[in-house]
Amino acid sequence: MNLSEDSFEKPAGSPDPGEPVFLVVGKIRRPHGVRGELWMDVLTDFPERLRPGLTVYAGENYQPLHLHRCRSQGSSLLVTFEEYSDSEAAGVLRNENLYVRAEDIPQLPEGDYYHHQILGLHVVNEEGASLGTVIDILETGANDVCVIRQDSGAEFLLPITASTILEVDLAQGFMRVHVLEGLI
Repeated sequence: MNLSEDSFEKPAGSPDPGEPVFLVVGKIRRPHGVRGELWMDVLTDFPERLRPGLTVYAGENYQPLHLHRCRSQGSSLLVTFEEYSDSEAAGVLRNENLYVRAEDIPQLPEGDYYHHQILGLHVVNEEGASLGTVIDILETGANDVCVIRQDSGAEFLLPITASTILEVDLAQGFMRVHVLEGLI
């Protein structure tokens, strides 16, 4: 398959154009104390962005909430929201994911990408032949690894290194790669 701007479909589960994209940053566990504090598991590489005044979105309906207070407690955070002043009321958020809007996250340096930007990209070889779609990214000690699903349903792993990733074009929705012999 040759690469052309019309050759890619929108990945399944992607929002429609114009809809906001939400990224999970934490998961509320349970209330703590009587003043509306909640235990939150941190699910972001940038917990320092979770600060008072930040708008976050709770649950599948993306209920907007405003962080009032946020303090570190081991590997978790204790958070309060302006909308909830006591533990009983805040308890409705138990086990809800917390999200931020993708458009509100910091820009990365040129050539660096967030995982959500890579997931769903079509993968082509140096000649433009289709190799499949990125369905997952595994974090390993040395470097991250893309899980590529071929049209046949078979999967293969592709290390994310400078020698394998030749081009990433988010606007066109593809990644051009150099595949090492015997990898597929």
